[in-house]
Amino acid sequence: MTYTCELIEQDPKDVLSIRTHCPVSELPQTLGKAYDAVMAYLAELGEQPGGAPFVGYFNMDMQNLDIEAGFPVARPLLGKGEIQPGTLPGGKVVSCLYTGPYSQIEPAYNALMAWFPANDCQPTGVAYEFYLNDPENTPEAELQTLITMPVK
Repeated sequence: MTYTCELIEQDPKDVLSIRTHCPVSELPQTLGKAYDAVMAYLAELGEQPGGAPFVGYFNMDMQNLDIEAGFPVARPLLGKGEIQPGTLPGGKVVSCLYTGPYSQIEPAYNALMAWFPANDCQPTGVAYEFYLNDPENTPEAELQTLITMPVK
């Protein structure tokens, strides 16, 4: 499969999210709990998500992933407990749209990592995934994940 990587300018996005650590084996459960908690808090505030759920990966230690999971919001909101307000960075990012099962996303990351030296750029070391459709009612082969990596 061929992956198209593009350098784009991205606006900063206000978010509500939970930053936590987990092993990769617990990632689906950890993300599910985080998304449920943020959605419940948004409902409590009378707000809706302002975009697709995301996860930011701050390392690739498969035994102790450092992640941030949540939703963009239309305006800055106050946090509560482990749910904190924040901002996804604006600026130049390289993006790649992946379609398929989450467990088979690695080739898209490989394409992104090959793009950087070929285009004389460096990633900041953080990767974001935005889940563009719902895995509960989308066939696994049709799941769409937008991967973005900020550029130094």
